[in-house]
Amino acid sequence: MIYLEVKPEEFKSTCLKLHKELHSPVMMLFVDDERIEQGGYFIYCAFLSFKEQQWSWVKTRLPADNPVFDSIAKEIYSANLFEREIKEMFGLEPLGNPDNRRLRLHDEVWPEGHFPLRKDFSGANAGGRVGEYSAGQVFGEGIFEVPVGPVHAGIIGPGHFCFSVAGEPIIKLSTRFGFTHRGIEKLLENKLPDEGVALAERVSGDSSLAQAQAFCRAIENISKLIVPERALYLRAIFLELERMYNHISSIGGMAIDVGFSFPAALCSIIKEALQALNDRLVGSRFLKGAVAIGGCRDIKEGDKKLIIDSLAIIMADFSEVRKMLLTSVSFMDRVDTTGRLSLENAENLGVLGMAGRASGLAVDLRDNIYPYSAAGFKMMVRNEGDVLARLIIRLDEFEESGRLIQELLDKLPKGETMSQPGKYSQGSGLGAVEGARGPVLYWARLNNEGRIVRCKIVDPSFRNWTGLSLAVLENIVPDFPVCNKSFDLSYAGNDL
Repeated sequence: MIYLEVKPEEFKSTCLKLHKELHSPVMMLFVDDERIEQGGYFIYCAFLSFKEQQWSWVKTRLPADNPVFDSIAKEIYSANLFEREIKEMFGLEPLGNPDNRRLRLHDEVWPEGHFPLRKDFSGANAGGRVGEYSAGQVFGEGIFEVPVGPVHAGIIGPGHFCFSVAGEPIIKLSTRFGFTHRGIEKLLENKLPDEGVALAERVSGDSSLAQAQAFCRAIENISKLIVPERALYLRAIFLELERMYNHISSIGGMAIDVGFSFPAALCSIIKEALQALNDRLVGSRFLKGAVAIGGCRDIKEGDKKLIIDSLAIIMADFSEVRKMLLTSVSFMDRVDTTGRLSLENAENLGVLGMAGRASGLAVDLRDNIYPYSAAGFKMMVRNEGDVLARLIIRLDEFEESGRLIQELLDKLPKGETMSQPGKYSQGSGLGAVEGARGPVLYWARLNNEGRIVRCKIVDPSFRNWTGLSLAVLENIVPDFPVCNKSFDLSYAGNDL
């Protein structure tokens, strides 16, 4: 971990240099309000050398009476959403960024001048001017708009999509989220780390394990807590089980969105088998309570046979799903070349995770990390960037996860699964986990009482929704559902 503390006027040039040298998007960009302790705001920007798994941070202090900084979004577009978030939540001005739209605090209901992540925020009840939401419109002969949402016909989160269409092809997609904003980062303030685990599990319900594990890793890094080797293996096993049930759910969703109901039904059976296995292992279908700061829940010796026997049945059913999908001419016609996201656009937007790998970005936080290195982890990458590529990545990763679980079980060491943290240390640290959708990132700072002062969360959906907006262009509206499901992003994870 490399930290570079620079003067405010050097912040932009240092970020641009690291971006160019490391060939990394902006992984995190956030503010920590330290006006009480140090008389100003601190802004952090993180980059990652994917080959060496080396994190580099740029940090600068902004005075309380002049909270402005030079925008880097024009040169590094992956910084844009972060800069909008900083202005919305802290009121700091990114000079030179023309995009000042809010992300989560909707103009119609949230008054101006109230910044909830400032330490002196006491509520938005004091009044203030509210505005009106304006989505960028496309004008021209024969162009019309198709609004969808925010409430959808299914058990999914709320999000508003507005399609500008010329004839049949989509020429612009405007998205609006924030409907499930709960103020998670604010809720974490002043909490003890052990209390924070339960909140992290609720950031995005279908990624409870990845969220909790990333949070735990951040706290463990602050306190230099050594996690037992057996716990590292079990954490990886649980993480792969979570990846498997998410991937099979997405694969079934793609099938149902083109009317292919039989493989979709079989996917539901497989997902149920995986979640029932989770419940038998840790008492939660969503793996809540499986990890804790310092380790994780243990499994009994008989559970190893349960997992292996369950996976044998699951993989047999899965092979049928794969065969049905890839040999159906009508299904392949709907997914091949549909919803393409180019490598260049993926890099510029900072799209990562499964969606990035389908466009040729060979980035996976599991690569060369123990215990995955001991299990012979193989990264799945494609270059086509379309719905079919994202489907095949999910199919291949499902099989790889099954193989990894069996390999990790074979090598599972004996011993304890928990290290007792004792008193938490003062300081800051990062936790990073490759979840089912991509990198789940938590940066936390603890005070001298061991309480959380600031916790920044980046769910992979936050950066990947923009990839969907580009991928659907020049496709037809009826293909949007399968494009959307091929990304299968989290509304709650985006909205926090």
